[in-house]
Amino acid sequence: MKRLLAILALGCLGHMTMNAKNKTIELKVVETSDVHGCFFPYDFMERKPLKGTLTRVSSYVNRLRQTHGNRVLLVDNGDILQGQPICYFSNFIDRESPNVAAEVTNYMKYDAQTLGNHDIETGHAVYDKWIGEVDCPMLGANIIDTKTGKPYVKPYTILERDGVRIAILGMLTPAIPCWLSESLWQGLAFGEMVNSARYWMNYLQEHEHPHLVFGLLHSGWDGGIKTPEYDEDAAQRVAREVPGFDVVFFGHDHKVRQEWVVNTAGQRVLCLDPSCNAINVAQANITVELDQRGQLVKKIVDGEIYNVCNEPVDEQMLSHFEPTLKKVREFVERKVGVFEKTISTRDCFFGPSAFTDFILDLQLQITGADISFNAPLNFDMTIEKGPVYMSDMFKLYRYENQIYVMMLSGEEIRKHLEMSYDLWVNTMRSPDDHIMLLNDDANTDMQRYGFKNLTFNFDSAAGIDYEVDVTKPDGQKVRILQMSNGQPFDEKKMYRVAVNSYRGNGGGELLTRGAGIPKEELQKRIVYQSELDQRYYLMKEIERLGTVCPKAHNNWRFVPEAWTREALKRDRKLIFKE
Repeated sequence: MKRLLAILALGCLGHMTMNAKNKTIELKVVETSDVHGCFFPYDFMERKPLKGTLTRVSSYVNRLRQTHGNRVLLVDNGDILQGQPICYFSNFIDRESPNVAAEVTNYMKYDAQTLGNHDIETGHAVYDKWIGEVDCPMLGANIIDTKTGKPYVKPYTILERDGVRIAILGMLTPAIPCWLSESLWQGLAFGEMVNSARYWMNYLQEHEHPHLVFGLLHSGWDGGIKTPEYDEDAAQRVAREVPGFDVVFFGHDHKVRQEWVVNTAGQRVLCLDPSCNAINVAQANITVELDQRGQLVKKIVDGEIYNVCNEPVDEQMLSHFEPTLKKVREFVERKVGVFEKTISTRDCFFGPSAFTDFILDLQLQITGADISFNAPLNFDMTIEKGPVYMSDMFKLYRYENQIYVMMLSGEEIRKHLEMSYDLWVNTMRSPDDHIMLLNDDANTDMQRYGFKNLTFNFDSAAGIDYEVDVTKPDGQKVRILQMSNGQPFDEKKMYRVAVNSYRGNGGGELLTRGAGIPKEELQKRIVYQSELDQRYYLMKEIERLGTVCPKAHNNWRFVPEAWTREALKRDRKLIFKE
């Protein structure tokens, strides 16, 4: 018995000695996503202080690094090249200097980045230069170089922290061709995300043997464009259908999300989305235990969404970039013209508005088209009467879209509008119903703002007079009365229609799913394509006119007015608290 006890004691001592040699490592992984140029605590559009921003993220990450050292990882998930005017200035005005997005992420010592769709929107000349200037690995496993058949940038990166081997696999939503002209992504293809993730996960497990695998996906949770070939928003599917991820960091849909999913192997996967504009970061807190041979014993994963708005501004970072900030301030403070009245995108949702109709008019003037489509690209934006500055041009037109003129039949024009208003308005069954198509789950969605659908797909038209009967079922709401010049409107006639390039390439599916034009036919319908972005032409036209007085055309209306008049007041008060 004594001998047996001695053997057991030695065994326990040996086990304790082995455990004593195990190493525990605590990692903090911080993600930013959809920063959209919110680098510094100044809004170059509104010319006033900006909450959040990377200067506050920098303070937060520096504090983590003081405690945890190199066990803090910082990653960005794309859409960093577009948004604030500082991006436009760096991308298209001051092309000789390093891109400010690269300088900022290098200053903050990011460990990995992915590309977003709005990064691709800047065109090869801009994003290729930016990729070359970024110090950290740029990832995109499903961005394929069509010449080589291989990823255009690195598919993944391997980082090692105190013996913990970490793989980060990056991917981009494959819906790029539905939004952007091929000239912007020529030579590239975008693979379906689930299959791409599965291939590279197998590769990682076979060749790299990581202790941890993170997904860094510029793709939303679910929804978006769905085709037989791919899903625009596939983060949830990747997490569920591709075993091996410990954390899936994602973005693109501008909606805060912290979810656990169980994948097909029965493993729990943490999924984090910080939303946009550097107001929050997504953070995974991971504890890893390795034995003396470096083999994984166990890992504990948890996470949070952390709001950085109360963090102090990194004053050293601000001072470092002061020369750049000075140049951008001079750019945005240049006077362009004068507005004789205030215009607001709030009006766009409830009927004809001076804001939308001003853009529609300029599209018609610039192109000579018969009809013009446009949607509100900002949810709640105002340009005050009086002097108009370059900064206001970014409020007037948010994206770097080109202008197209397309040949569409009268029937296609009506069907395009039918889908737009089906996305936009409810089918009212009583005077007490909502007229807007709302969804409580979208109240915190920074792209929907309480609407069921994306507001930048709410097209209205100039050049035609029409009614939208909100008591009729979907597909039967729009009745086109005549051309606005008094001529008859003919559903069989072909018309020249001005649209932005996002819409003309299939964005929002109003031309494809709505008007019924096959995606492959859209390019054949384009008879004019502007060389530069739409904001440039709007700015030049305002400069030419000097003083302008934007007015609503009142060429369309919601009917029956006995129902819609009060419903519009109710929903406007509900949405904007007016």
